[in-house]
Amino acid sequence: MSKRWGLLLGLMLAGSATWAAEQTVKVLSPARFALQAGDLSIGLSQDWRQPLPQISRAVIIIHGRLRNAQSYLRSAEDAARHAGQSASTLLIAPQFLNDADIKRHRLGDTLLHWQGNHWMAGESSIGRGQISSYGVLDQIIEHLGNRQLFPGLKEIVVAGHSGGGQVVQRFALTGHDHPTLRAAGISLRYVIANPSSYAYFSPQRPVKFEPASCVGFNEWKYGMQHLPAYANGRSHEELETAYAAKDITYLLGQQDTDPNHPALDKSCAAEVQGAYRLIRGQHYFDYLKRRHPQIQQKLIEVPGVGHNGDKMFTSPEGQAALFD
Repeated sequence: MSKRWGLLLGLMLAGSATWAAEQTVKVLSPARFALQAGDLSIGLSQDWRQPLPQISRAVIIIHGRLRNAQSYLRSAEDAARHAGQSASTLLIAPQFLNDADIKRHRLGDTLLHWQGNHWMAGESSIGRGQISSYGVLDQIIEHLGNRQLFPGLKEIVVAGHSGGGQVVQRFALTGHDHPTLRAAGISLRYVIANPSSYAYFSPQRPVKFEPASCVGFNEWKYGMQHLPAYANGRSHEELETAYAAKDITYLLGQQDTDPNHPALDKSCAAEVQGAYRLIRGQHYFDYLKRRHPQIQQKLIEVPGVGHNGDKMFTSPEGQAALFD
């Protein structure tokens, strides 16, 4: 990584929410998923190492900056129960630990971890093995495509809130193809809830600004310059065409309107997308519709809910987004 890109990445991932990266996780997820690069800390609603013929849907639920995967797993379990989908749904909550978590809990290098919040931008893990955080999601999806373990699986949903919503949006944008899923008749869709920012396909932004005074506004993870290695050299046009064709739901809390929320990205690159999360999401969806008038993606607003992952996913709108 060049010094310039390293500096820009540090600025972009900082914002006003660096406090979250400095905190360490209180609860480690109990399960482990063995990958070539190392073991992933993960939460599961059922043991997925044995055949689960009753499972027709899998939901991969991604935590925010606090990396509290078990809290998100509990929220997803509550949502599934209220929706009457518990028996037929497998819930998976990967935990993207960082270097501070490893040190505090004395976990060693065999457990996958990332530097600070770099997992949100798809950067590679550090330690013994290296794998993009998005590559981790690919490995989970490939495991779910095993028909010996999941003979009845019909759908995989990748969902995330806040920092997890940022992951899902960028993963959907850069995500690798999964032809085995199509061959097996398994659909893949995404739910992006209340992220602080989005990756734009052009230098256009909804807020007027002077590009020279906003360093990094069009750099990844806010734009298409200096894409991560995970993007695998694909062109911006190819990525945009593929993204516009994907099944994506943007889930926004109508009360997520605090321009001074402590976890809101306040960097210039984020501020030119709007003053707060709700309007940033509305702006981005309008931007996509202008560029792709026939787009079939959906924006759903959740009344009475602000920046709260549990309330977002357990709301009637959240349940519908995850399970309908």
